Amino acid sequence: MLHTIEVFVVAFLFSFGIGYLVYRLVAGAIRRRHVELDRAAGNPIVTPGEHAWEAGGTFNPTAVKSGGDTHLFYRAVGQDGVSRIGYARSRDGVTVDERLPFPVFALGRPFAPVVRDARPPRHPGLLASGGSWAGAEDPRAIVLDGRLYLSFSAFSGWDSVRIGVASLGLDELADRRWKWSAPVFLSAPNEVSKNWVIFPERIGGKIAVLHSLHSGSRDRVLVDYLESLDEQPATFIRSKFAPISDSGRWDSTLRGAAAPPIRTPRGWLLLYHATSANEPHRYKLGAMLLDLKDPSKVTGRSPAPILAPDAHYENSGAKAGVVYACGAVAEGDTLRVYYGASDSWSCVAETSLSALLGSMS
Repeated sequence: MLHTIEVFVVAFLFSFGIGYLVYRLVAGAIRRRHVELDRAAGNPIVTPGEHAWEAGGTFNPTAVKSGGDTHLFYRAVGQDGVSRIGYARSRDGVTVDERLPFPVFALGRPFAPVVRDARPPRHPGLLASGGSWAGAEDPRAIVLDGRLYLSFSAFSGWDSVRIGVASLGLDELADRRWKWSAPVFLSAPNEVSKNWVIFPERIGGKIAVLHSLHSGSRDRVLVDYLESLDEQPATFIRSKFAPISDSGRWDSTLRGAAAPPIRTPRGWLLLYHATSANEPHRYKLGAMLLDLKDPSKVTGRSPAPILAPDAHYENSGAKAGVVYACGAVAEGDTLRVYYGASDSWSCVAETSLSALLGSMS
């Protein structure tokens, strides 16, 4: 009898040990597959100031690392309804150490009308454009061929939102000399184009521009190639929006690319915005991997959002429930993501780059 009890106890302990080990392995795998960004304690890091040109909002920041500093370019909405680009600098990538009291980039007419009393009729396919209706919106910055390139959405009416690019020498950036090149437009007039990103390296000797997540397949994105960003392309890039019905996923509605891609050993890391069928009002941030040689090919995705609008400052601004990232910087194993919160403020969040890559399949 005693022998039977001993055998039972040993079998129980063995089974319990195996079960616990399996539990730990499964739990660890689940944790690895749900990487989320950690918000900075000091968020928001840029808020509207006393100046009229940025009194309506300071959000959707982009970022580049140069000269040991992180340079932030954010969308500023003025009391006149015009969006311009403001500048701030951070030594540690989290705390703002310098912020200029004037816009560093702005567009002239027809993107910045003199008066506000002729507000254009709303485009049926777009929501309010961050509280403004003219100017340069949603900047994305990269360093390519030794120059800073700033792309943006140029708003001149609900039926004409164009993608433009201007550049600046890195020495001019260091000296705060804002001698931008004349804007070059990549998309055609009288069309609506948003959420385009430019790769920070040439691919096959050419400049790659990702202009849509909607290729008709979740396994592909749309990428076109240009010879130069310093002159008008001979043919404008024509993008398209082809919704994919996939209500069972957290990203059933793909909104568009977020920050410019970051090269990693596993492929190009692309952050993107999406909403789900059960929460269409909540913009969330996901991540995907693109093939290094053929970046139109999607090779991996995050299984869940890496950032969702859950903080109070992501729900108490001009458009509640929105996190909108236009910039990301990888420094060692730290990935910092710069984003707009509720179309009002600029924020930053970070995570382990290797952990994020390890969570994607």
